[in-house]
Amino acid sequence: MNNKDKNTGATGAAKVVTSTLGNTVGGLTNTVGGVVGAASRGLGETVTGATGGFGKPLGDGLSNVGTGIEGGAASVAKGVKDAGEWKTNTK
Repeated sequence: MNNKDKNTGATGAAKVVTSTLGNTVGGLTNTVGGVVGAASRGLGETVTGATGGFGKPLGDGLSNVGTGIEGGAASVAKGVKDAGEWKTNTK
C-alpha cells in the first residue's frame, strides 16, 4: 500500500472538514475575543474619564482584563485553527 499521499481518501476528507471547522471556530473565537477586549477597554476608559484619578485603577484594571481576554481568545483561536489543519508542534 502506498502511503506517500496522506491527503487522499478518508484522511483527505477528514482534513477538509476539520480545516473548515477549525477555521470557522477560530475566526468566531477571534471575533468574540476582539469584541470583549474592545468593550472592556472602552468601559475602562469611560470609568477613568468619569472619575479621574480616583477611578483610574479600576478603569485600568477593566482595560487590562479585556486585553487579557482578547489575547487568550487569540491563542485559543490559533490552536483551534492549527488543530483543524492537523499541525503538530507549532511552537
